[in-house]
Amino acid sequence: MENTLAENYKNINGWGIDADPENEPTYPMKKYNGADHERSNYQRPEQQPVDEEVLHSNERPTVSAVFGTPLPPTGLSGVIRRFAFRFSEGQLAHWFPLILADRVNVVEGIIDDIRHGQFPNIFAEKGWKAEWKYNRSNAIKKVAVGAIVTSALIWWMTAKKKKKNVF
Repeated sequence: MENTLAENYKNINGWGIDADPENEPTYPMKKYNGADHERSNYQRPEQQPVDEEVLHSNERPTVSAVFGTPLPPTGLSGVIRRFAFRFSEGQLAHWFPLILADRVNVVEGIIDDIRHGQFPNIFAEKGWKAEWKYNRSNAIKKVAVGAIVTSALIWWMTAKKKKKNVF
């Protein structure tokens, strides 16, 4: 079958150029030059001063020599981030809280904007005008699903309260 493929596409310039491993650009992957272990005794850069809380993997004893952090963790999202960094990066218990913390941080940012007198235009920021103009059916579907989910949550919460009040 491979020969028939080659025959079918031989008129295309460059087709099958990597079929020969001797002619592939990455072959051999690396030529040993004898100096492969010289990089293990490099001088560590000077430690950047740590003047605010920097979250780092629990698999590392300290923060890396040079790091960047736009803001220290604060609020509920900061608490969730601190919790996440108690776990190894190979565990879901590390990554799921970080994703949740990002969502919580968005809500905290909106609340902070409102507290400072800036009301965010969420519909414009989420691109609803363009969605309505260019993908109306999907916009209608999103609104319908949102309404159904919201209604179901409200119904579930009120039914739960009514059930508690019975006893």
